[in-house]
Amino acid sequence: MEIRAKKSLGQNFLRSQKALFAMIEAGKVSAGDTLLEIGPGEGVLTEKLLETGADVIAVEKDDRLIAVLEEKFAEAMQEGALRLVHADILEENISALGLKDHNYKLIANIPYYITGQIFRKFLSGNIQPEMLVMMVQKEIAERIVARDGKESLLSLSVKAYGAPKKIMKVEKENFSPQPKVDSAILLVDNISKDFFTGISEEKFFEVIKAGFAHKRKMLAANLKELLENDGQKIFSDLQIPAKSRAEDLKLDDWKKIVSIL
Repeated sequence: MEIRAKKSLGQNFLRSQKALFAMIEAGKVSAGDTLLEIGPGEGVLTEKLLETGADVIAVEKDDRLIAVLEEKFAEAMQEGALRLVHADILEENISALGLKDHNYKLIANIPYYITGQIFRKFLSGNIQPEMLVMMVQKEIAERIVARDGKESLLSLSVKAYGAPKKIMKVEKENFSPQPKVDSAILLVDNISKDFFTGISEEKFFEVIKAGFAHKRKMLAANLKELLENDGQKIFSDLQIPAKSRAEDLKLDDWKKIVSIL
């Protein structure tokens, strides 16, 4: 039975074997791994993941696809290699899935409209994956790795938890239905909260959000209230040029500012 993609769920089914293998290679998937797949859709990635000998937990929101997946992977489910969960991943309790902190890998071709929410849930949560491999919009991948050398609120929010890397571009022609933009496979490796040792995670995000509040303003102006009257001295002590904008600072610069605050 052919399933038509639901626009409301942001479904674009992947058709590229090259991209599928690239995702598995990027995730260093091997037998015995525990994998979380979000939005398995028709199961093309699921099939490749199972072929590695890994154990897969696939969370699918679309009730139309559950029956398709149950039929396609009946044997794998019976053997215990695949657990199919009918749920919205954004509402699902990660611990209820049986996942443990840094004891699984997240590998998925997700609906793009939930990209930011997925990052927040799995990077800032208490049950982090050891690595994350996701298909995202190409421009999002490039913003996260700061290809142009300019940081953003998004890139810093990801880099605070892990090391992002753009694996490969995946042209829009490789999806059905075809989206309006090209995609890219993004790897976030070495995921942890080690960056926040010595500083408040909450304070860090308060500061960078303030820093990027008005992009055209210089950083000192955006942080004026937080730094009070010490802004000029703090910038001087940290050897940050007075006319810097938020996009000019690297992750460690922000940590130094937060440490002083």
